[in-house]
Amino acid sequence: MYKRIFYLISLIIFFTAALGIATLTYLINYYHQDLPDYRQLESYNPPAVTRVYSHDGKLIAEYFKENRIFVPLNMMPKKLINAFIAAEDQNFYSHPGVDYTSVVRAIIQNMLNVGQNKSLVGGSTITQQVVKNFLLTNERTMARKVKEAILAFRITQVYSKDRIIELYLNQIYLGNGAYGVASAALSYFNKSLDQLTVAECAFLAGLPKAPSTYHPRNNYARAKARRDYVIDRMYEENMITDDEAKDAINSKIQIASKSDIIITHADYFAEEVRRFIAEKYGTQMLYEGGLSVTTSVIPELQNYAEAALKKGLINYDQRKGYRKPIANIDITNLEKELKILEKDKRINNWRIGAITKLEDKKAYVTFSNKQIATVDLEDHAWVKANIKSFTDILKIGDAIYIEKVENKNLLRQIPEVSGAMIALNPKNGKVLAMIGGFDYKLSEFNRATQAWRQPGSTFKPFVYLSALEKGYTPNMILEDGPIEIYQGPGLPMWRPKNYKGDFLGPITLRTGLEKSRNTITARISQMVGMSKVAEVAQRFGIYENPPKNFATILGSQETTLIKMITAFAAFANYGKMVTPSLIDYIEDGSGKTIFNSYDGECIGCNLIEANKDTIDVKPFINRKDKIATDERTAYQMLSILQGVVERGTAQRAKSLNIPLFGKTGTTNDSKDVWFVGGNRDIIVGTYIGYDTPRDLGQRVTGSTLALPVFIDFMENIAKEYNETEFYVPEGIRIVNIDSQTGQITQAEADGRHVIKEVFKIGTEPKITNDLLQNEAEADEKENTSEDLEDNDGVY
Repeated sequence: MYKRIFYLISLIIFFTAALGIATLTYLINYYHQDLPDYRQLESYNPPAVTRVYSHDGKLIAEYFKENRIFVPLNMMPKKLINAFIAAEDQNFYSHPGVDYTSVVRAIIQNMLNVGQNKSLVGGSTITQQVVKNFLLTNERTMARKVKEAILAFRITQVYSKDRIIELYLNQIYLGNGAYGVASAALSYFNKSLDQLTVAECAFLAGLPKAPSTYHPRNNYARAKARRDYVIDRMYEENMITDDEAKDAINSKIQIASKSDIIITHADYFAEEVRRFIAEKYGTQMLYEGGLSVTTSVIPELQNYAEAALKKGLINYDQRKGYRKPIANIDITNLEKELKILEKDKRINNWRIGAITKLEDKKAYVTFSNKQIATVDLEDHAWVKANIKSFTDILKIGDAIYIEKVENKNLLRQIPEVSGAMIALNPKNGKVLAMIGGFDYKLSEFNRATQAWRQPGSTFKPFVYLSALEKGYTPNMILEDGPIEIYQGPGLPMWRPKNYKGDFLGPITLRTGLEKSRNTITARISQMVGMSKVAEVAQRFGIYENPPKNFATILGSQETTLIKMITAFAAFANYGKMVTPSLIDYIEDGSGKTIFNSYDGECIGCNLIEANKDTIDVKPFINRKDKIATDERTAYQMLSILQGVVERGTAQRAKSLNIPLFGKTGTTNDSKDVWFVGGNRDIIVGTYIGYDTPRDLGQRVTGSTLALPVFIDFMENIAKEYNETEFYVPEGIRIVNIDSQTGQITQAEADGRHVIKEVFKIGTEPKITNDLLQNEAEADEKENTSEDLEDNDGVY
């Protein structure tokens, strides 16, 4: 009887196995016909993130379709690879693509879970997950599982295990917007792979099952439990020691915030970089190419520039008083309404809150997180003239901006006025900082590169340069008085006036620019001709085809800040033009350099090509810069523009106590105010004006509004950018000149009455016997006057 039962059971097992084999054979034959070509894995080139870095390697922006950074397996730490194997596929290196033991275990477990409302347990290997992610869909059908198993087996026969897990670790989605382990390490911990701890590796390895479920901010307890499970599995598989396991389990999960990852906020700068890459290489390369972009921006300078421009805009705006709140909200629904406002109107370093209690001298502001800040009226003299109570301008429910400064909560408002600022290296054109407006979230329009504005008096140096190129000298006497200029048939006479409507009489050409006298500028344009002025403006890149009308000489023709600062850089670079650049170099996903802004040649750098005649030559950079003007003329203009700082409209900048040159600018009706200047190390340009140009006010000029922004910026960097003095080029002679008469003198230069004037050799005035006699008589008269004053005490 037992024999018959045994025989019957054996027969059932045999036929069941045969049926299974037959069924499996049928399924394989049925589905293998339309399987995708797995050989496409050979040319794996996934979409990868383009990362933009500052000059010193800090991340400033990321652009991607899928946030992925491809990393070869041999560059990944072993503990990270082990963590994923322990969590997902313990037998990865031994099974043929399908782990039959795991499949049977999963089937049994699912049978036991029937009726218990538990999720189905899967038996997929890492190889099967690669097949699903690369070659198949995510549909949950028997057909897909059969195809997955067939392909898993096949690719295991063709590709090494290392190649398969390399594909897996770079492709898999791990939540937080990250694809692949490298991006996940940065996204969650702001670390590279080699910096990860055992606990952090285990955390990442626990994510593939359900990334959002195991995010610590969504459910910390579940995230830690999943991480600790992976740590246990690593320990059981002898991948880590007992001490490592204990330390890992006892550690907290600390996730980095986005502000920790993006260290430098350079939104306008980054957008210019993004636009350049998209135009040069296309959007697909930008968002999928995995480029590494190193830029010229210096984070500290970027931060100082942003702070200086914002301070200038806020100070001007506060002169107009307080306007109105962001909105008035229902404080019974305060948290929800404030979060809506924060989403649309948040400003860096400013918080949005609502007034929930109001007194004469204090306002109490509640934020969306229920924190309360006290605002004191005594800190807000600018809010409104002669107000005695906050209740005069505020009411309960007003949503307002608050900035905390030195333990004070200050009421803020977004300025109506705007502007831009650029810092540039004049030797190579590298843009060191760029601010295109008050805040990028409010307006993406970059006023540093896209806004066409009237430069006003900042254009005047190029009129004077026209005269210097024609042989006129800085000590030439011109009449600062009323002038009429014929503009052509049918046009009225042009009668330019000075800013204050006054006239200084006979003054030197130098003084005309130092004091920014409009009538002197007009006389010079008559002398050299408008065709010459237009040609200089075109040569320096300010205008492409400037009109030859006289209003152009006072800056009525529109240009951009980037063009003006590049033109001024040519003065500091002794007549050589530079091309402004934001990108140092770009590397593709394989690390190959595909773009380099460097356009010079290093002479004497190649030792292989050295010979007995060149071996002792000191290497130097031979740049391919366009020559805009002779270096002697450029130096003359530098000297005059230094005078603008020493004695002219930019005297406030003398407080910096470093070598500086520059020019203020104010347009007609004060619609735009400018300052552009610097030294051999750095050129800074800024303009301020309403986006729709309108009068800034009667007393608003480049020296009162734009120049203070420059000074605020330079005060932070003066120690690093003050060492390079201007050298005197060959062909220049420096002579002491009386600044009022323009005549040569033997008196010592004092920087005001007697100055060191710059002449091209052959144009300098000569000392004559008459001059010696006149100076002797003047000295004798001065000495006599001094004696009388000493004797009588009345003169």
